[in-house]
Amino acid sequence: MKVKIEIDTKTFIRFWLVVIGFGLAGLTIYLAQTALVILGTALFLALALNRPVARLAKLIPGKSRLGGTALAFTLLIVFLFCVVWFVVPPIVQQTAKFAESVPGIIDQASTQWHGVNRFIDEHSMREQVNSVLESIRTQASHWATDLSGSIIGSVGSLASFVTSLFLVIVLSFLMLLEGPEWMRRVWGLYDNQARMEHHKRLVGRIYNVITGYVAGQLTVSGIGSLVAGAFVFGISLFVPAIDANLVMPAILIVFVLSLIPMFGATIAGVLVTLLLAFNNVPAGIAYAVFFVVYQQIENNFISPAIQSKKVELSALMVLTAVTVGLYVAGVAGGFIAIPIAGTIKVFLDDYLERAKAKREESKHDKPVLGKLASKLKKAAPSE
Repeated sequence: MKVKIEIDTKTFIRFWLVVIGFGLAGLTIYLAQTALVILGTALFLALALNRPVARLAKLIPGKSRLGGTALAFTLLIVFLFCVVWFVVPPIVQQTAKFAESVPGIIDQASTQWHGVNRFIDEHSMREQVNSVLESIRTQASHWATDLSGSIIGSVGSLASFVTSLFLVIVLSFLMLLEGPEWMRRVWGLYDNQARMEHHKRLVGRIYNVITGYVAGQLTVSGIGSLVAGAFVFGISLFVPAIDANLVMPAILIVFVLSLIPMFGATIAGVLVTLLLAFNNVPAGIAYAVFFVVYQQIENNFISPAIQSKKVELSALMVLTAVTVGLYVAGVAGGFIAIPIAGTIKVFLDDYLERAKAKREESKHDKPVLGKLASKLKKAAPSE
């Protein structure tokens, strides 16, 4: 038996228009992914700075929100400048110093390790070992020589990063300045007062998730950076090869990278360990041991106590969110991954709460309707 399905021209055209519309929307999102990441980062930064801006606006004369926003962003720009000024030059300097000292270290080791030299001579490996050592010397020298060239070659990427950072700062500034007025306009569009109040509570919960996460993460990163700086300073007192000037780069590296959940602290620990090992290998090993011990204390005691379940996400959800964020948007995605996951959880919890309330209402309504139906049935005259 054949079944013939007829579709009129209007339905056919509408179907393909919808398909084409979804395709164009997906293409637009793909092409504008960089702009969307910048906008999302700016929005997250604006939400994180909203409370500090409001407090600063109350403290300055005239209680101007423009003045509070300008002061907050001035402090932010000064902090970013300090990070670049205190972190980048020491890292470049120590890396170049280590690269230049590699040939001397190899020569010294080859003359002092008599047991190794005897073993090499007994097994007729001198020619191969000399070839490898000469290759290492050559590569290290080229590395030290080409370091400045590599830095110059990365100017294009740095310029792109600075441009994106500038756009994020400007957009966040405007969002903070115009945000309250836009929110008043949005709430003014509601006709249903109950729905407006519900949406206000929902937005408030999302805002609390984001600001709670930011405050907790800043506190944990601040404690970790101060402890790391104190340890590096202690090493500099006992190890002459470690300069006390490395304390500030260590503090800023740990503070900034620790803001990235799950992976940031590990990256910071590796960088500081390498920075110390370039000057003194035992000092680098000592810091690595300290870092592993401190991370256990932070993960099990400090971070849970400070965060106090502000975001209320499980470890699996946190790891999944951070992984997706890092692969989609890099470091910026790592910063905003957990707040986005927390926001999704707020929406999901709200949906489940409303669904549960509807089920409870239907349970209470059924007995009443059943009793009413039975009474009507009894009151009806029998045929």
